[in-house]
Amino acid sequence: MAGEIFGWFFEKNEYNILVISSGILFLLYFLIFRIAVKEVFKEVNSFYRILFFLIFFLSGYVVFSAHLIGYFDHLVFLLTIVVVFLVKKKKIFLSSLIVTFSIFIHEISFFLMLPISCFALIITEDSNKKFSFKNIFTSYLLKKLALFLVLPFFSIIIVSLYQEINGKDYFSLIYNYLKKYPFINDRRADSLSSAYTTSFSYYFNDESPHFFQRLFISKGTILFGIPILFSLWMIFKEFNLKQHFQLFLLLAIVSFVPLLLHAIAWDTYRIWSFPFMILFLGFWILNSKFKTEHKESRNLSTLEIVFFILCFLLVTLIPNILFDNEVERFPLIARSIIILPIFLILYFLKKPQPKD
Repeated sequence: MAGEIFGWFFEKNEYNILVISSGILFLLYFLIFRIAVKEVFKEVNSFYRILFFLIFFLSGYVVFSAHLIGYFDHLVFLLTIVVVFLVKKKKIFLSSLIVTFSIFIHEISFFLMLPISCFALIITEDSNKKFSFKNIFTSYLLKKLALFLVLPFFSIIIVSLYQEINGKDYFSLIYNYLKKYPFINDRRADSLSSAYTTSFSYYFNDESPHFFQRLFISKGTILFGIPILFSLWMIFKEFNLKQHFQLFLLLAIVSFVPLLLHAIAWDTYRIWSFPFMILFLGFWILNSKFKTEHKESRNLSTLEIVFFILCFLLVTLIPNILFDNEVERFPLIARSIIILPIFLILYFLKKPQPKD
């Protein structure tokens, strides 16, 4: 759908596609950076949020969002930022329309956009001082959730039924259409045609046997799972969610929903990168609800410092495993030199400042 809308305004050639895709990615990065800077300076004494955003910007998500620019993940997350913003402004029906539109662009929106948008809606509309799962089932919140979810659920049903019933019938049509463009080779045309016409049930039957291995005993479990848990812990400490443990549990569930894609897709490392962006959005949402006070926020425990150093080394020194046999440009020595100034900055931030 996104490609066809693009074709209404521009000629479909490699240069135009690159310019538009890069522009969308740049806009996403600009909004992410703007949100991060604003959130950091809201609480200048908070070391937890500094470490949270540092791990996010060094994470695999930033790498894969650019590396896999043709997958529309960047467009989905750009629209997610718009939806969360609208939900915070209580424009629920308009945000629902955007989610529906995004699902027709890429059905992955159901896993990436919908859960965190519902989280934003619950946080925004829940007037209770202490969150409880029971609050979700009040008539007021259920009505708001129903208004938000009805169109997206109908759209995902339509997309799913189309692929289940009629998908394979259009393989040749899509393949021949893609072959008209000289910059799309036979292998890419075949891959894209299969992706658009193969049913979800086929993918599930083919990929679901690997689900638990990919989630619990894979390289991604270590390289991505540990930094994700650290990010969750920073949010827990930053917003003192010990007093709102059910809210923390809800955020943890929402952040891990994208990992369910391991049951229907094989691109493991791309999927593992999604929770970083979900947690970034979760931080943004929580920061609009809770005011934090940090009298001794710089005093991390020894265990937290060790936890951070481990995560920092994982996201900086170990290269991301890219697609199509591509490799990252910086060797280990170059990476080690680049991260030294970051450690020095963190040391001076952590070092107690002299009192006037």
